[in-house]
Amino acid sequence: MNHRSLSIIALGAAGLLALTGCAAAEAKPVGNGNSDNKDLTIAVFNGWDEGVAASELWKAILDDKGYNVKLEYADVAPVYAGLSTGDYDLNLDVWLPNTHASYLKEYGDKITDLAAWNTEAKNTIAVNADAPINSIAELAANADLFGNKIVGIEPGAGLTEAVTNKTIPTYGLEKMDYQTSSTAAMLTELTAAAKSGENIAVTLWEPHWAYGSFDLKNLEDPEGTLGAVETIHAYGKKDFGTDFPQAAKWLAGYKMDLDQLYSLETAMFVDYDGQDYGPIVTKWIADNQDYVDSLTK
Repeated sequence: MNHRSLSIIALGAAGLLALTGCAAAEAKPVGNGNSDNKDLTIAVFNGWDEGVAASELWKAILDDKGYNVKLEYADVAPVYAGLSTGDYDLNLDVWLPNTHASYLKEYGDKITDLAAWNTEAKNTIAVNADAPINSIAELAANADLFGNKIVGIEPGAGLTEAVTNKTIPTYGLEKMDYQTSSTAAMLTELTAAAKSGENIAVTLWEPHWAYGSFDLKNLEDPEGTLGAVETIHAYGKKDFGTDFPQAAKWLAGYKMDLDQLYSLETAMFVDYDGQDYGPIVTKWIADNQDYVDSLTK
């Protein structure tokens, strides 16, 4: 490649950088007295239905206020990386102090805590309610009753990490087949077991709509390997409060208890079989208007 070609490429690159800088500087505000950037991207963890529900709810709320909200789905690690670089603006499903501790250790100084909106979350190993055991401590001795397997979720999930590094070695479950794939695959196996009346052990968490759709019980965890009750937070990119000061104020007051969350999840994932959640969330908002209005007062 000759020097002239390199020069042309360099000039073109400089032009693109200048255009990019102008585009960033000229971010459109929401308007009507709201100086927040109009465009806002919410990153959503694949398979984490409480996060899907909360994200769809806030998309509807903010769109109604004049924002242009985009939901982008990704696995846990890429979401944290994207928040830290500003590629994503917001995530509504950060579990603390245990589940996402390793991600907060890595990225915590590059992202910002906006709200703790639910204080009733917990990780579990769940089984069918009529299973003959009540504790994880009994699982190894009765592994054959569960097909010698534990059905898990995504390999990169904090719950998967806890089961792999703490639950399995603590309770001597190394001989069981710990299957990790996706939340969808786990729910498929759970559905099949419920229909056939077979025992099944799955990694699960509360809040989750599965507890209202299947007859389940959580196995006791006497050694505390899955942690105690956790809090679900909303986290934003480092400068979220600068780009979205009004949204940051609204999110700071965001609270949603289990009954409210289960109601929304049931409407989206149990009573409805589809992916276009917008109309479902709109109807739920209409049925819960006082609560939703309180989120932006």
